[in-house]
Amino acid sequence: AAHMAYAGVKQDLFTSGAEDEIFKVSAGIPRMINRICEKTLMYAYQQQKRLIDEYNKDLSKCLPNEALQITKKGSYVNQIELLEASFDPELFLTKTKGFEDCPERGERCAICFEMRLRDTALKAKNMGFDLFATTLTLSPLKDASLINKIGGKIADEVDIKYLPTDFKKKNGYKMSIELSKEYGLYRQNYCGCVYSKN
Repeated sequence: AAHMAYAGVKQDLFTSGAEDEIFKVSAGIPRMINRICEKTLMYAYQQQKRLIDEYNKDLSKCLPNEALQITKKGSYVNQIELLEASFDPELFLTKTKGFEDCPERGERCAICFEMRLRDTALKAKNMGFDLFATTLTLSPLKDASLINKIGGKIADEVDIKYLPTDFKKKNGYKMSIELSKEYGLYRQNYCGCVYSKN
């Protein structure tokens, strides 16, 4: 809805029934919802359809393969609630000012880890979780010892346990790629930092 509003779309493109069907097929996974809607809209454009409803037999043709696999399997085995972090690019740019040219694993990364892990720790503390952790150590481009050091420091300050990890060990990174393919999970080819794309 936010993307369509940004593009200036004022009329409804999906009936409420179609929205329900997309939510069901996507297992409620936000990125999967976006991908299904994107493919559905592309198909609808090709077919010159102005409204997509749940009774449209063509709806299933536009679902990505991974969504169809979820439908066949029923859903993921372990359903978890996704808590999305706030997105504040201006705060990141302010905190990393002067570190724009740092190499990967440099001081800019440490600033980012501090921001992400602190937000995670505070959320975990507020929600009554026993501990917090991060998947950042899965990447072969990230320094697990630095991440764990920052996580431990924040754990002491926030008064919550931190689980130190190095998920890339024992073929963890390779396994993550295989599982992503199996379950159709989105993987971006950079960490998310605007400077790491260069």
